[in-house]
Amino acid sequence: MVFTTLVDTTTVAAHLDDPDWVVFDCRFDLTKPDAGQRAYAEAHIPGARYAHLDNDLSSPITANSGRHPLPDVEVLAAKLGRWGVDRHKQVVAYDGGAGAVAARLWWVLRWLGHNAVAVLDGGLSKWQEERRPVTNDVPTITPTVFRATVDDSLWVQTSVVERLIAEGSHLLVDARAAPRFKGAREPIDKVAGHIPGAINRPFDNNVDAHGCFLRDDVLRSQFQELLQGKEPAQAINMCGSGVTACHNILAMERAGLPGAKLYVGSWSEWIRDSRRPVAKEA
Repeated sequence: MVFTTLVDTTTVAAHLDDPDWVVFDCRFDLTKPDAGQRAYAEAHIPGARYAHLDNDLSSPITANSGRHPLPDVEVLAAKLGRWGVDRHKQVVAYDGGAGAVAARLWWVLRWLGHNAVAVLDGGLSKWQEERRPVTNDVPTITPTVFRATVDDSLWVQTSVVERLIAEGSHLLVDARAAPRFKGAREPIDKVAGHIPGAINRPFDNNVDAHGCFLRDDVLRSQFQELLQGKEPAQAINMCGSGVTACHNILAMERAGLPGAKLYVGSWSEWIRDSRRPVAKEA
C-alpha cells in the first residue's frame, strides 16, 4: 500500500526495518534555525534522516523572493539520492508538532514527482507519547539515484497571484495565525497585514488538541464552506513563506479536495514591493 497523505504511528513502527521506507525528521524553529538539527542529534525515530527547512527544503533568499524559495531541483535530487530515496521508496515526514514543516517536505517531493510520501499523523509528539523507540544513532544509508520529474503546475508566482486576484477567479487562502493575518502583530516579517481579498485558514485548524488531523469528513465540510462554491483547483494557499500553506494543501488532499496550488513566495515575497496593496483588520 502506498501512502500519499497521512500515515499513522503504528504503520510506521511496523516498517522501521523496511528498506523500502525512508523517514525524515523535519523539526525546525524559525527563531532558532539550528534547534531542530540539535534535537535530531539527541533523539529521533530510528533510521530517520534530518532535512533542514532552510538548507535542504529551500534555496537561498534573493532580493525579490520570500523567506523560503523553492530548493534547487538538481541539488535536492542529489541529496535525496544520498539519503537513499528513489522512485521505489515510501517516504514519511514528521516534525515535533502538527506537521507544518513535514508538510513542506511532503509538498516538495510531490513537486519533484514523488507521490509516495506521507506525513506522520501526530508527529514525534504522538510517537513519544506512545513510548515508541527513539535513538541518537545516525543511520547507515545506501545511496541511490533520485530522478526528479518537476511539476510546476502545483505552484504560482506573485505575478500570477496579482492577475488572478484582479480577475476574481481564484480564492487566496492564508494559513497564518489570525493576529498576523489581521495585521495586529507581525513577529517575523517587516510589514503586517494580508493580501486584499484573502481569507484566513490558520493551518492548526486542521488538527485536534493532540496534533492529529481532524477526520476526513470534518476537513471536507470545513474546506467546502471555505471555498465558497469554488473548485479546489481555484484555491491558492499561502502563508508567511510558503511552508505552513502546505499543511492546508495536505488537509485538502486528505479531505478529497485535490488540486489547490501553493503561492511559494507568500506574504514575505508580496511585501518586497511596497507598491503591492496591504490590507488590515481592526
